[in-house]
Amino acid sequence: MRTLDETDSEILRLLTEDARRPYREIADAVGLSSPSVSDRVSRLGELGVIRRFTLDLDRSKLRGGTPVLVELSVRPDSVEAVRETLTHTDGVEHVFTAADPRVFFQSRLPDANVRAFLSDTFDGDGLDTITDYEVVVLTDADWTPQVGGTDLAITCAECGNEVGEEGETLRVDGDLYYLCCPSCLEQFEARYEQFSADA
Repeated sequence: MRTLDETDSEILRLLTEDARRPYREIADAVGLSSPSVSDRVSRLGELGVIRRFTLDLDRSKLRGGTPVLVELSVRPDSVEAVRETLTHTDGVEHVFTAADPRVFFQSRLPDANVRAFLSDTFDGDGLDTITDYEVVVLTDADWTPQVGGTDLAITCAECGNEVGEEGETLRVDGDLYYLCCPSCLEQFEARYEQFSADA
């Protein structure tokens, strides 16, 4: 599977509406058998298109914290580290990075105290990576991921280029790797064998 066909897109759309939707119901909607839908969902998982099935909470039914959208201006060499920290911080729901050195995140904070949150999250020198920030208090937020108009964008495990139709796959220790060409496959296998021998 190197591209998403209309059936894959429809399966993804149905799952984004309700991740617990039975495969039988999806199969009826897309004209496939339940095992065929299961196979496609498994392949989409192996490709990393589907990372996990999660819970969509209605935050309006939960008490506590002020919903905020925070824009951080950061040093250019620190964008990835800031994004990674926020992604793994409790209470942060969404993290976005811009083409320029800015990171945005949505969260619920006690008393909307962003300064205290940033100090606790980026202790020590980490706080020095943030040069400025702006806060918007939110009244509501909807998250509606869409799959329309998209296609697969798989990157090569060896060189980082996009994997096209001529790409290669390699399963190692249960993990599936995608490589853009036979040369990258060869280099990846050699590197893996070297790491295994050194371990």
